[in-house]
Amino acid sequence: MKRIIPLLTLVFAAADLTAAEPARKPNIIFVLADDLGYGDIGAFGQKIIHTPTLDKLAADGMKFTQHYAGSPVCAPSRCVLITGKHPGHEFVRDNHEIGTWYSFQGQIPLPATEPSIAAALKSAGYATAAFGKWGLGGVGSTGEPLAQGFDHFFGFNDQRQAHNYFPQYLNDDAGKFILTGNTNVSEKEGLSLPPGADPNDPASYASFIGKQYAPDLCTERALKFIRDNKDKPFFLYYPTTVPHLALQVPEDSLAEYKGKLDDKPYPGGNGYLPHQYPHASYAAMITRMDRDIGRMVQLVKDLGLEEDTIIIFTSDNGAVFPLAGIDPVYFQSNGKLRGYKQDIYEGGIREPLIVSWKGHIPAGTTASLVTGFEDWFPTLLELAGAKNGIPKTADGISFAPTLLGGKQPERPFLYREFHGVGGMQAVRVGDWKLVRLHLLDTPKKPAAPTTELYNLGTDPAETTDVAAAHPDLVAKLEKILAEQHTPSTEFPYKATLDKASTD
Repeated sequence: MKRIIPLLTLVFAAADLTAAEPARKPNIIFVLADDLGYGDIGAFGQKIIHTPTLDKLAADGMKFTQHYAGSPVCAPSRCVLITGKHPGHEFVRDNHEIGTWYSFQGQIPLPATEPSIAAALKSAGYATAAFGKWGLGGVGSTGEPLAQGFDHFFGFNDQRQAHNYFPQYLNDDAGKFILTGNTNVSEKEGLSLPPGADPNDPASYASFIGKQYAPDLCTERALKFIRDNKDKPFFLYYPTTVPHLALQVPEDSLAEYKGKLDDKPYPGGNGYLPHQYPHASYAAMITRMDRDIGRMVQLVKDLGLEEDTIIIFTSDNGAVFPLAGIDPVYFQSNGKLRGYKQDIYEGGIREPLIVSWKGHIPAGTTASLVTGFEDWFPTLLELAGAKNGIPKTADGISFAPTLLGGKQPERPFLYREFHGVGGMQAVRVGDWKLVRLHLLDTPKKPAAPTTELYNLGTDPAETTDVAAAHPDLVAKLEKILAEQHTPSTEFPYKATLDKASTD
């Protein structure tokens, strides 16, 4: 009998090991804000706008203080995120559109041959969905979300349409979801208050307010997706339009700030709709976004998925320059960083990043590791246990070791380029950052490039150009710029960029 008991113990132990379920792959919720600056949330220094959910996520997870968007504007930044290629290799390098300015046909589409993080995760067994703003290819094109690995998409396929938070429809997979009650809100841009309208009278703004607020609908779809896929790993990409112009937010959120901030009406124009309380609206939009993220976080907890879910928050580029009621100086939206959206200075591309994963990412930690959008592809695939899905074309470096509390070496360089606003490049190696501007020839004005060098360790606001004092370092960094830029067939500028890459 004494011999039988140990034998049975071994048998039952072996049976338990055989029956044990493999570790669940982590769910991924990736929230991407739109035109939100480095300093627009409380965890990164914001003093006016309330973001309790994001502040709590930062306290429960890890903050990254040197995370870089893919580009200083929407479409190319998202392209870097989705494909894992840095801007010198990616397909989309500017907010290039198909058709006329108001055609709503969408941006230039990603080709079918481009890698996609959603497709890689789908191959690894993930349910995938995107709710919000896409901007990488219209319905029926090779770049639409359904052709790029997403099982479902709901929101603004065309980023131009996303300039109105009360649209007449949203894209629902390959179809349209009509938003009744929004018919009085024009799809066209540039509308101002009518002549003779009183900018201080709320009635003057009635025609610009609809009944169905697009971010609310996207949030409901996101919550449903989480519920529907609670028993299997999912990748939820939530690229909200907040706080991109136009300034529009429902009254229940506006009430928190209305009359409490220094405000004066914005009557419209410059391509965007008017608002009586632009400061209050901007703050309320971000706080409402924070509330919606909180609903997702709470649902994850309610479903018992908190230790199985990675929650990520960042932004696609820096806050926009003062425009159409947006006031980044008032809010200190980019903190002390130089520049805005469309700039390759830090204010245009350095973004807040918060990552939370209970039981895995050390709580209340801050990382100074330099990371970028191209790094998400290898990082998430590694965390998902699917490293074999990382494409050979990926430029990113996994920072999973840092997320899990370990250490890893400094990256050799981080490269950025942008084909708008005259053409620009930047490369960061350690604390040194080289910036080149005015790189693209135009038919009327040949390019006259400039080169600037900054030490971000001592000068994070990029106030002092020290290029003249470090010619050898400038030459070394210029060599990286030339090596990392490849000419683009879709953006065939006669450019110093391309000349440099072949010299």
